[in-house]
Amino acid sequence: MNCPRLVRVAMVALIPAAISLGMASVQAQTPPAASPPATPAPAATPAPAPAAPPAPAASPSAAPSTPPAAAETPATPPAFAPVQTADPFGDQITLTPKTVVIIRGNAAWDSAFDTLIDSFKSLSALLDKQGIKPAGNSMIVYTSTDDAGFTFLAEIPVEQDPKNLTKDMSIGKSPDGKALKFVHRGSYDNMDNTYEAITNHLDDKKLEAKDTFIEEYITDPLKTAEDKLVINVYVPLK
Repeated sequence: MNCPRLVRVAMVALIPAAISLGMASVQAQTPPAASPPATPAPAATPAPAPAAPPAPAASPSAAPSTPPAAAETPATPPAFAPVQTADPFGDQITLTPKTVVIIRGNAAWDSAFDTLIDSFKSLSALLDKQGIKPAGNSMIVYTSTDDAGFTFLAEIPVEQDPKNLTKDMSIGKSPDGKALKFVHRGSYDNMDNTYEAITNHLDDKKLEAKDTFIEEYITDPLKTAEDKLVINVYVPLK
């Protein structure tokens, strides 16, 4: 976009040059006879006069050299600056089932996150004791909710079945099938805003969701500050 401007600058710089060259041409064409014939010696004086204008001509030749330097200026910043894309919101995906170790629980809303963390700690302690590494991100599957609280399944994917499960633990499969994917960033307490946006999205698209939803903790909830959490929210569709 700066090219036309540079062309104009170059053209403006050439105008004085053209004027100077024109004056030099006129002076060069002036008959030396105009000088007094009685004194031929001064005729040599007008001869250097045409040579003097070429000196200003050096200025026009220098002027065009300036725009190329300016033309390189746009190349200094990166041609393509990195663009930060927004998180997906409402992308349709297909969940694939994974083998998971599960702990069942229920929680009140005012202590929900603490209860979920305790469940993840119990599962992690079981796996650590048996030297089993998680095969994926921790998940929460909400099975029912009401005004007082909710019931849930805390799940951690594994590639081998752990032993010595407690009575509230089991081995099973994570949810599968078509679902919509949303992303939440920030604390668990602020997820109300995300779920409100999800509800509005479903209403706008006239989509019917199943009576459950899944949270996949992309950041480790046991090691990440709560306000730094990144959570994928999956809404299975009917």
